[in-house]
Amino acid sequence: MADIKDPENTILMELKDGTVVIELLPDVAPKHVERMKELARAGKYDGVVFHRVIEGFMAQTGDVEHGQADGGNVRRAGTGGSDLPDLPAEFSKIPHARGSIGAARTQNPNSANSQFFINFKDNDFLNGQYTVYGQVIEGMEHVDAITRGEPPANPDKMISVKVAADA
Repeated sequence: MADIKDPENTILMELKDGTVVIELLPDVAPKHVERMKELARAGKYDGVVFHRVIEGFMAQTGDVEHGQADGGNVRRAGTGGSDLPDLPAEFSKIPHARGSIGAARTQNPNSANSQFFINFKDNDFLNGQYTVYGQVIEGMEHVDAITRGEPPANPDKMISVKVAADA
């Protein structure tokens, strides 16, 4: 397992092929980090599908309203969020590099809620337009193995998402 420096700000995401370790960036995007930890601790991300997975770009997930693989309305995955208020943008100079975690949103920069994406490669054209609040530090090969599609015919899901301090 990766050398976890700050368990309170590290996410353990279990996928079909193994664990993805995400180092959160509370000094860069404190509101987004708190939201991810709040939803993870409530079990809201467990079982949520990757509803938009584009080869050479990114894998998007986190629709806790519609994206539950069991009992959700996965056809609507990507259209919902959580019952918590939207978050203000927390743009920074941190690049959208391979393995970075970005907040998904609508055209409104202050509309991020629960959805996020993991970049498959450096996507510099997103820099300064979407909040970056984490970085995969181990298990990127498991992210690379997520089934592609918009939406995928048989989407992969986050089996569980936990804050490392609680694991």
